[in-house]
Amino acid sequence: MKKRFWLVGALAYMLSFTVHAQDATAVKYATTITAEDLEKHLRYIASEELQGRDTGAEGQKKAASYIKDHFEKLGLTGPVDGSYYQVFELVSNSYPDVTLQIGKNKMQLNKDFIFVGDADMKKSQKAPIVFVGDGSKESLAKVDVKGKLAAVWAIGARTQNIVKDAIDAGAVGVIVTTMEDQTAFDRLASRYAAMSGGRLGFERPTVQEPAFMVSGSQMASIFGVTVDQVKAAMANPASVAPAQATYQVKKQTKTVSTENVLGYLEGTDKKEEVLVISAHYDHVAPNADGSINYGADDNGSGTVALMEIAEAFAMAAKDGIKPRRSVLFIALTAEEKGLLGSQYYVENPIFPLENTVNNLNIDMLGRIDNIYKDAEDTNYLYAIGSAMLSSHLKVILDYNNITYTGLNLDYRYDDPADPNRFYFRSDHYNFAKYNIPSIFFFSGLHNDYHTPADTVDKIEFPLMTTRARLIFHLSWDLVNRDQRNPVDGSNNRGER
Repeated sequence: MKKRFWLVGALAYMLSFTVHAQDATAVKYATTITAEDLEKHLRYIASEELQGRDTGAEGQKKAASYIKDHFEKLGLTGPVDGSYYQVFELVSNSYPDVTLQIGKNKMQLNKDFIFVGDADMKKSQKAPIVFVGDGSKESLAKVDVKGKLAAVWAIGARTQNIVKDAIDAGAVGVIVTTMEDQTAFDRLASRYAAMSGGRLGFERPTVQEPAFMVSGSQMASIFGVTVDQVKAAMANPASVAPAQATYQVKKQTKTVSTENVLGYLEGTDKKEEVLVISAHYDHVAPNADGSINYGADDNGSGTVALMEIAEAFAMAAKDGIKPRRSVLFIALTAEEKGLLGSQYYVENPIFPLENTVNNLNIDMLGRIDNIYKDAEDTNYLYAIGSAMLSSHLKVILDYNNITYTGLNLDYRYDDPADPNRFYFRSDHYNFAKYNIPSIFFFSGLHNDYHTPADTVDKIEFPLMTTRARLIFHLSWDLVNRDQRNPVDGSNNRGER
């Protein structure tokens, strides 16, 4: 530990850090972030009244109002022409009539299969189904897919990329398996069944790309073989005899309004430069059986941490201690729909992106995940992206952690090649795409993720408090140092 302290101290000196030992002022305002206040806010944000805060729903609007009122009471400015809301419209695409028949077997939507593509057809279509292995370009080259549905066994892969490659190769559509586990597939199917309001996204023309997702056992059943036989055919996909499909997709669209919630604290001598601290406050709709996905950890925990960090800065400002740089607090909407709230902000920024020094994004801060649940030391936090764009940012984070909080900062996911792809799965990524050095703070996945069991009583409030205080200390340091951290890192952001 002494050696680590010396190394970080030396780096701090070389980088001209302005913080020496503990900053008593920072400590004073960090301690205003308390477990009691976090729990008070979270009991409302993750309450039954808000029904899961699905984007565009009444519960999401109530959450937005609650956060806006909090920012207003703190004395933060509404930076959107005087408003705290950055309102924008999404299009809800629903597919009320999707049919898929394999031979004479009529499959049931959101039970036997999920529709994950886009299409709108006036009449049903018929096409052969051919197995194409993992759907890679090499695999697609082994099978003639022109005019056919390509059946892809791509466990853990991204459907979006698979569909594009298959369509580019001439397929008329895709049937894909990305998860072999039947329980995981059933859970996802239940979520799709509950999306009566449709799938949200930015408006775009309809593309004829029918894509159907099935479980591993269902994929095997399509071809009349076993799962083991499917796996054995990966190297020689043409060895699987084709099947025949009849399918049709009908589409409906409607407009849905939603909003990011912004609170702004103007800085002093470096006020043109802006630190963005963000957390998404939306979650997902109730399930088909009416059960509520409360989203206490995902991302009620990040939302209330954002609110408390904003309060700490605001209290300091009221005492006459304003940050040198400005701070923009953003509660983002529509993260669960594809990072849409952050995408809208970076494409319509309130402050110039070239003046945005960093994004610190908080997404799931309140639990102990499956990796650490049986560990002796659970005093951890994942930090993702800190070294991607700036050689300084990770060092500054480590320095503040050692100085103030002593968490075990776990960087195992800080890699674009991480198979979980966490670097691409939260709102910081949209800032990173614009070369803004960003960190995604994350406490990891647990068995209650995206289920009704993600409730307030499972939150580790004392640990969450320490995590939130670390983010405050890092923020305080970043807004008050002489120089913004440079964009000189690996620049290896990868591709979504």
